[in-house]
Amino acid sequence: MTGFPGFFPDPFGALATPEGRRSWLAGLCTSIPKAGNKNDLLDQIDSALLACAPVGDTATLEELGDCYRNQVDKVGDLHDRTSKVAKKGLPEVWVGDTGVLASSAVAATGRAVTKMSEAFQGGAKALHTLADALGAAQQQDADGRAKMRQARQRLGPRDSFFDLGALLESEEERKATLSAGRELATQGIESMHKAAVAADDAVRAAARDLNKWAAEARAGKMHTGQLTAVDRLMLADASGASGPADLNEILTANDLERSGRAMDQLSAADRARMDRLLADAKTPQEKAYLMKALAAGHSVDDIQTFDGKIHGKDAAWLQRHLTPVVNQGDSLKDKGTDPSSGANMNTELQSFDGQQWAQGGDGMEGTCVASSTVTARAMVDPVYALSLTGGPSGQEDDPAAFRKRLIDEQHRMHTEGHGGANWDGMDLKGQSDISNKEISPETGSAYDVHEVRDADSRRDILPEIEKSVADGKPVPFDAEGYEPDGTRHGHSMMIVGQEGDKLEIYNPWGQTTWVSEDDFVNGGMAKASDNRLPNAYAVHLPQD
Repeated sequence: MTGFPGFFPDPFGALATPEGRRSWLAGLCTSIPKAGNKNDLLDQIDSALLACAPVGDTATLEELGDCYRNQVDKVGDLHDRTSKVAKKGLPEVWVGDTGVLASSAVAATGRAVTKMSEAFQGGAKALHTLADALGAAQQQDADGRAKMRQARQRLGPRDSFFDLGALLESEEERKATLSAGRELATQGIESMHKAAVAADDAVRAAARDLNKWAAEARAGKMHTGQLTAVDRLMLADASGASGPADLNEILTANDLERSGRAMDQLSAADRARMDRLLADAKTPQEKAYLMKALAAGHSVDDIQTFDGKIHGKDAAWLQRHLTPVVNQGDSLKDKGTDPSSGANMNTELQSFDGQQWAQGGDGMEGTCVASSTVTARAMVDPVYALSLTGGPSGQEDDPAAFRKRLIDEQHRMHTEGHGGANWDGMDLKGQSDISNKEISPETGSAYDVHEVRDADSRRDILPEIEKSVADGKPVPFDAEGYEPDGTRHGHSMMIVGQEGDKLEIYNPWGQTTWVSEDDFVNGGMAKASDNRLPNAYAVHLPQD
């Protein structure tokens, strides 16, 4: 071959990954219709055929999907039996406080069974959808390859100085042959590219959905012999007083795993103290926040002090003081965008007693990196959250005092990350430094920065982002945009949730909203901010 298209210095390396093949074929979609001679076109056809077809055994995927679906009936039978116990059995056996506790446990069991059924159904759907998409992509790729081979046959052997046949062809015949071959090859490469895109997107969607359903298997995340199965179930089920339970669970999948591991590592004396704190907790929410503090790395001494501040508080008080981001029932609805700013109309203000969790208190300072980090740490560490909302005593309900503590903490982290003067701006290294100092100890994952300055790189990193947030690990990212005169705008935000193909974005202007995967990949991040900031360009990804 005389040459590959010029957009990859190492074609074999580029073709080794799905995103590489996708980009490689996209480049050929542009260059093949412009091929100026037969030899150039033959080279590009050969280049296209180097890319492997979409791989995967659709029959195996269908079989796995059927296996998941077959479990739904078994889970349904369990759900029916649980409902029967909840409605009839308990009142006949237990009374008083014991009956209330038992009823709560059975109700939690019912919800867990429902989630189990949804997970099996969701997993089956994801696998069947992947099998269908992959089968269609493989057929489309095969059709495209057939067109490419027809084009190669139509063009005939390469032109050379010693090719007598070529010398005898008229100019019109050569042009007609080239045109026909180019048309066939164009049709072929477009089919191959569409197949690669469809297969790549289908695999990413399946990975996203399966990761989400795996994270939803919540009670099973807590591997510890120190708690009963009912304890683990109740902890996994605990949610805030406001908003849908499944969008406001107190313990994330990562919390459940880390707290269970931490319980097993406690000394006998500390374990006895922790058991007593849990046994004395007045509500499932109180117990869950104690375990969240353990997951965040706090000692039993710290947790005992924390318990003294929250003990006996109702679920609403606990959520207001310990959970910075609360999701309401309609938060996922698409209400369009503001025509003037490009921002989503559907945003939720995140506040404590009316004071937003915002940079500089009002969203106006340039401490976006530090402010996102403060809120992210408060999301994963309830002891830290209470230090901001409740003050030293943990009992305050004073929005002005909260605002002062919030700004002081934002300024501390801004300085820690070597941010700019006048509380303005921070570079990527400073952002990674404060993420690793302030969030990593609570989540157990170090943060690495990944620059994502084009759609391909943003698409490539999405599955890792979605797995992290499904597990409960916030993902900082940076967005930018440019004015016609070259003036740059930059801003830092945080990905804090994922549902289906939606990402929940915390903006340190004091609000959250949901954007689509397509918005993240293709320059639609104005929806989470405004028209000045369309493109995500860096992601700080937790590393397991």
